[in-house]
Amino acid sequence: MVNRQGWLPPSLENTLSKNHFVAIDVAFTLFLVVELIGLVVGLATSVAKTAGKQFEVFSLILLRRSFKELSKFNVEPIVWTFEAGREAVQYVVADATSALLIFVSLGFFYTLQKHKPITKTDIEQHYFVSQKKLVSNVLLLILLGLGGYTVVSSFMAGDGLPFFNTFYTVLIFTDVLIVLISLRYSTTYHVVFRNSGYAAATVMIRLALAGPRYLGAALGVGAALFNLGVAAAYNYVTPAVQDSHRRNLEHKPTQGGEEEGRLPAEKEGGAPV
Repeated sequence: MVNRQGWLPPSLENTLSKNHFVAIDVAFTLFLVVELIGLVVGLATSVAKTAGKQFEVFSLILLRRSFKELSKFNVEPIVWTFEAGREAVQYVVADATSALLIFVSLGFFYTLQKHKPITKTDIEQHYFVSQKKLVSNVLLLILLGLGGYTVVSSFMAGDGLPFFNTFYTVLIFTDVLIVLISLRYSTTYHVVFRNSGYAAATVMIRLALAGPRYLGAALGVGAALFNLGVAAAYNYVTPAVQDSHRRNLEHKPTQGGEEEGRLPAEKEGGAPV
């Protein structure tokens, strides 16, 4: 508003936009930064919660892109024709619909979570949480550094760093690091697969952000469904693995090489009693 009235000095007049809808983009960006801080701080709580939080932020990014399309209309009130505004409207529909589908999938995803610890003792749990907090603190510093660099570069060069794309690239390495840390406390296949699957979903989010708008929106929904599938498969496989492990313990050979659970007559070669 101030720039539209011509109240700014010439040095800032060309830097700040005169479009009212840009203010919506700025407000959404600040809100997303707050959500990213919440994601980083919550990294020490649960791998599953962090995976869900990443999709929460991604769905908000899609909604932000929908609002950002309004800034392409330079007149107010908005007037558009089929030829001039068709692409913008299609982008709004694609991004907003994808965000809604991701929002619905998150409801099912959180319903499936049981949050069983992978550590065996309280001491291991303490060390595991401490290591994730250390990663969270480092990631928070990276987030602040990226934010500061993006703001400075946008004012100096006029073209800032793609902040959210870059941060999700950092999240990929963070998720892989969490997987490697978790291997210290559990090498069970279904646990490793779950954590690695959540990291793969982050890769899909990053590709969705970098890809074409329609394909990226579809890939984002596919990533959310993949994330949901990993959670459902983990809940299905875990009881089967635990039952298999229990049966193996029940039939574990004794020190004399005999199998536990057999009747005395069977051990001596006679008929069952």
